Amino acid sequence: MGIFSFMQTGESERSGARGYRAYAVGDIHGRLDLLEKLLDRIHGDIAARSPRKLLLVFLGDLIDRGPNSAQVVERLRTYRHEGVRPVFLLGNHEEVLLRILDGDTSLIPSWLRFGGAQCLQSYRADPRRIAGQDEADALAAIRAAILEEHQQFLRSFVDTCRFGDYLFVHAGIRPGVSIDQQLQSDLRWIREPFLFDETDHGCIVVHGHTISPEVEERPNRIGIDTGAYRSGILTALALEGTGRWYLDTREIAEVVPATR
Repeated sequence: MGIFSFMQTGESERSGARGYRAYAVGDIHGRLDLLEKLLDRIHGDIAARSPRKLLLVFLGDLIDRGPNSAQVVERLRTYRHEGVRPVFLLGNHEEVLLRILDGDTSLIPSWLRFGGAQCLQSYRADPRRIAGQDEADALAAIRAAILEEHQQFLRSFVDTCRFGDYLFVHAGIRPGVSIDQQLQSDLRWIREPFLFDETDHGCIVVHGHTISPEVEERPNRIGIDTGAYRSGILTALALEGTGRWYLDTREIAEVVPATR
């Protein structure tokens, strides 16, 4: 399990890692247009109030559903911005693609139905042709379509990122299980019982995976998947000290002042 950690101790309030600001970006799902717009707003926010150290966390599901999976992966694979350290978490959609690339051909039909067809089209492959092939030929075609450097980039993703009193994951965590004992399947796929659990996890879990029309703030979790591929709204959460605020891709970006 890959774990990326920026820890701090000794605070009585929920707080980010000392000396850092973090931006967490929700599920992009092949929407390069929205990614570029949100990056512009994040970069503008950085310029307006520059922190000492910066973390930019992508919560997974870069690919599938939207029209530009390949272009999103390439944009983020080559992403550079002065002073920004990017962190990439593996979502369930990346997991499925990697399992297929590793030879699990049983997943191909469901992947094509749930966004894989659009992903293949972005790599200039024909999903209808692949759907009609036998398993061996379909696998060979998918392996040929997905650029090797993109495969290696996706394989470098981690499962969690701890940031002070916050934990970034793709889907959520299994309530009652310590963070270091969480199963990858839960981190990437869980909905219930996580979404309806009200217990204190020892941190605030920031996650994507489950779409909501607006950001969902609960005492123990914050969900920021606002369904970009179908809503046109891609959302980022910013954390610094005990403050948090949001940026999104609506025509007038929603900027919520830091709370204390």
